[in-house]
Amino acid sequence: MQRTRINHMIRITPIRLIDAEGEQVGVVETAEAQRMAQEAGLDLVEISPDVRPPVCKIMDYGKYKYELSKRENKGAKQAELKEIRLGRSIKIDPHDVGIRVDQARRFLIAGHKVQLTQRFRGREMAHKELGLERLHQICIDLDDIAKVEMSPRWTGRQASIVLAPDRVKIESYKRKKAAEGAKEEEDDLERLEAEVAAQNAEIGDDDDSDDAPDAAAEQKKDKKSKGKKDDRIANPVDDEVADLLGE
Repeated sequence: MQRTRINHMIRITPIRLIDAEGEQVGVVETAEAQRMAQEAGLDLVEISPDVRPPVCKIMDYGKYKYELSKRENKGAKQAELKEIRLGRSIKIDPHDVGIRVDQARRFLIAGHKVQLTQRFRGREMAHKELGLERLHQICIDLDDIAKVEMSPRWTGRQASIVLAPDRVKIESYKRKKAAEGAKEEEDDLERLEAEVAAQNAEIGDDDDSDDAPDAAAEQKKDKKSKGKKDDRIANPVDDEVADLLGE
């Protein structure tokens, strides 16, 4: 890391000077540049020490450090990890998966990392590949703006992946949207965070218990309520899982 030199700490002469307005002054003696900075009530700061002559600028060094600190703090805030839970089991409706993918996309574009968590209930643990395929598909859906930071990791009865924003891809994505005439609007992250928090709270925390009896009870109740002539549209994911589990 290069050390910033200001005023009397600059020993090399001459220097290439930029004034307080950002205008190129040219090559001047260091003493003359220091005098100009003093008259302006500002500092002479070496900003490119590795070139010859080194480049220095007349500026308010305290204000410069403050603005730099604000940018660094803003960048640190953007590194927050946001969790999005994919329902209570692998029987989540495809439409609801799409909603969560959109939420993840908005978080990623805003600079946040996203953890997507897939739950498994009861005998679904015997068919982990269904949940893992869903997580893999989500990675593909978000590949245009993100990269996989953590491959599926198991914790009890759930698997999680972590996606990180890919800044180069995001800039390319924004340029493409602009070329298509889409107006870029700043996302309401507070509303998005509240929406996801409520969604996750409804799903609840994983207690690592085998809830197959609960699933069976729900299925029995569901069959009873449907009766013999139930014409409601079935969820294809439910059908596939039911076939695999022999229900």
